[in-house]
Amino acid sequence: MTQFKSALITWKLKIMRVAVTQFATSLNSQENQATCIRMINEVAACKPDLIVLPEYSNTEACYEDHNQAWHEALDINGLFFQKIASQAKQYNSYILINVTLRRDLTREHQNPTIKSNISVTSCMFSPAGKLIQQSDKQLLLAQENEFFVCFNKATDAVTSAFGKLGLLAGSDIITFEAARDLALDGAQLLCNSQSSYVVEQGALQNFSRAIENNVFVATANKIGQSTPKVNLTADLVGVCHSQIISVNGKVLSSLANNKEGFTFADIDMAVAGLNKKCRPDGSEFLKQRRVELYQQPVTLQQHTANIEQAISNILPETANVAIFATYKSNEQAIEDVCHYIENNLSDIIQLPELFFIADKTISHNAEQLATIEILCTELIIQISATLRPFQYVCTSLVISGVHQGVLISEHGLFATQQQLHFCNRYQWSALGNELNIIELPLEQGNINIAILIADDANIPEIVKVAALNNVNVLLVPFDIQESSEVEFSLLSRAAENAICIVAASREKSFANADTTYNNNPKTGNKNKIKPMKSTGLIVDVLVRTASSRQGITSGLYSCNHMPLADIKVKQQYGKITKAVIHPSATVT
Repeated sequence: MTQFKSALITWKLKIMRVAVTQFATSLNSQENQATCIRMINEVAACKPDLIVLPEYSNTEACYEDHNQAWHEALDINGLFFQKIASQAKQYNSYILINVTLRRDLTREHQNPTIKSNISVTSCMFSPAGKLIQQSDKQLLLAQENEFFVCFNKATDAVTSAFGKLGLLAGSDIITFEAARDLALDGAQLLCNSQSSYVVEQGALQNFSRAIENNVFVATANKIGQSTPKVNLTADLVGVCHSQIISVNGKVLSSLANNKEGFTFADIDMAVAGLNKKCRPDGSEFLKQRRVELYQQPVTLQQHTANIEQAISNILPETANVAIFATYKSNEQAIEDVCHYIENNLSDIIQLPELFFIADKTISHNAEQLATIEILCTELIIQISATLRPFQYVCTSLVISGVHQGVLISEHGLFATQQQLHFCNRYQWSALGNELNIIELPLEQGNINIAILIADDANIPEIVKVAALNNVNVLLVPFDIQESSEVEFSLLSRAAENAICIVAASREKSFANADTTYNNNPKTGNKNKIKPMKSTGLIVDVLVRTASSRQGITSGLYSCNHMPLADIKVKQQYGKITKAVIHPSATVT
């Protein structure tokens, strides 16, 4: 009985009530202090264990000069922090507040031309009123670089009574590195303070960080004008979307309006963490991870060649790509592909992973695997005989007992790429030890491509290796395992790496717990989960322009500042999906 009570107490401690806020600030730190205190008092009504406030809670993000930035920044021992500490103690809550913080109190700040020693820092206060963690914003963008510096690059998660918490600020969420480092340190909840006018951070990046790290994400964002209008070509307004997201990318609670307020959710910290992250086939993420692959160097020759291509206009501005997904199997599937090639002029035809096999589990049988390999050899011969000059087919095959991505040309096998990360679906296959960068000749010039199969494209580290090695187009023949792969993960990879992606899969249906049939006495359906179909997609990188800023519902995810790229998405639909991509836009 004693052991049972102990276990029950431990379980209860894992349930954490998290509240996120959204409100506007001004260039008046005293007004902002009053706003923060008022908001914390309001949130306290729901008895939260943690309160997350937005980025720049003490100020705005844009200044006339360094003198103004210094004047707005806080002293760590000042009254502002004392008030927040007092409220944390009063309400027995953890409080996260992001502020601009004075670092060198001895500087001569009267000269407006001297760069201020100021950081954008997230500060965590414990229920005892103690400052237990400081974490500086890692990724400073645009005008932030003029006024702020990053003093503390530590990525340690902070231990709370409920589990481990990671602190993120602003643009830190738009690439995978900061969140991944915190997750590797054991973070189960990412506390994300934002002051963003970028739609993707709420509608794409937050979800990607939650799913790829198996963590909760609690985001508090600003409302109102993000920066003074006089300094910008447009009036950029905070997109709000303060929200709490589960480990599987579901919205637990959100503020979808542009009004001041708060929302909260109870989360079970025990289910979160990279050590509990598994793929649908049971593959454990930490066992899949191969750090040695992610340190692949960028060669000067590769980088120089890519730049020279861009300068001399050798890199094609566009390329025609197509996804072809046959519903047939074995020899009939090969004939179907060859017939399509004969009537199609696309430069690159992307097929799903092992496109001619509907049930991939047969590959676990040694005798059937040998039969598959014989069929793969015949497949290369037939498809290559059908292709035109400068035309290619990408898929995955079994060659010499190994599962690998292939690129087929009119001359036969043009390039191969072994599977890089273990997965239970292909546990019989040996793994490769290098990402191959393939120079692909097209009629208008050459592009750099890489091929990722199985679970490889779900690992953001290996996609970054491709981008750093000047890959323009990522070809992904895969077998989709969960809808989030195309809803968030691949889109995030394209946006943060400025890389075109062509990904093909056989159609799958997944249960979507957010979509249920209405109770119907005639059909008897009651709380029935509706299956949602998922396939691959084509992601095109566009030229970055201020005029390209559109809403996420239009199919264009746009961000007007680096490192995110403007991307246009076309979902795979039916047997044939065609699109034009822009490899030249991937060179920055």
